[in-house]
Amino acid sequence: MYRLTALIAAAVLVAALPAAAQPRTAFPEKRGHQLSDFPRVIKLAENVYGYEEIRNPGFTTVSLFVVGTDGVLIADGQGSPAATQTMLDHIRKITPLPVKWYVVGSDHGDHTAGNSVLPKDITYIVHPVSKAQMERDAANPNRNPNAPPVVIPPTAMTGDREVLNVGGIEVQVLFLGRGHTAGDLHVLLPKERILFMSEAFLNRVFPAMRSAYPSEWVAMLDKALALPVDRFVPGHGFIEEAKASREELVEFQQALRAVIAEATRLHKAGLPPDEARAKANWGPYAEWFLADSQDIIAIRKVYDELDGKLQ
Repeated sequence: MYRLTALIAAAVLVAALPAAAQPRTAFPEKRGHQLSDFPRVIKLAENVYGYEEIRNPGFTTVSLFVVGTDGVLIADGQGSPAATQTMLDHIRKITPLPVKWYVVGSDHGDHTAGNSVLPKDITYIVHPVSKAQMERDAANPNRNPNAPPVVIPPTAMTGDREVLNVGGIEVQVLFLGRGHTAGDLHVLLPKERILFMSEAFLNRVFPAMRSAYPSEWVAMLDKALALPVDRFVPGHGFIEEAKASREELVEFQQALRAVIAEATRLHKAGLPPDEARAKANWGPYAEWFLADSQDIIAIRKVYDELDGKLQ
């Protein structure tokens, strides 16, 4: 009887122990994933899905799609026609409804280069600055002739907020300020309390600043964190559960602050960017995905901001 009681107590204790925490990282292998696990669809709420695809150099590009009663909305595509077609094929497994709306969360090619396979009559929602950037990209004389065509949306938003009725689901497209680009758009589902942030939120990815406005990005994240949202969905890195997603967004904002502070210190020391890179101390963020390639870009962008070169 004592042995049986002890075994029951041990079983109860094991059942009460929390499950092993999911590692907080953008490296797939460190989270226990293989490349063959992707792409994958993650249900976020009823009729709301995240889509994670792996691209070189081995981290995710994340899209969102919402299934209404009469059609589907996509927020951000993938980085090639083939990758975006694969996403459309996965959506087709969930619903036969047509894809009717597309939100350009980021105008960068790793999110838009596959747009040529989208339905020709799709309705685009894009910030005017992003639309202008896509026009410049299409007209660039140095553009790789073998690159996928740049699909330029015919119209752009006229304000900072557009509300869509996606077959009975309210979707708000928001411009909260400049950050990763000058035209970052967010997709808010107020009932579901979900915010898709595109590249304004890079989960455990070193802040990528090629087109960024560093200090404005920090301020924009304050606005996102103040929204009535439970789950924040990144444009790169992994989709987290609700509590972890807020924690990771706060951590990403701290990473931005840390990078800006360190680059500012090096700028005050009078170091040119290449020398600054050699002396930079990124603390824990040196271990984040892409730190070894994005650090010099971040230094140069913070220097530009400090020198008044950002318009």
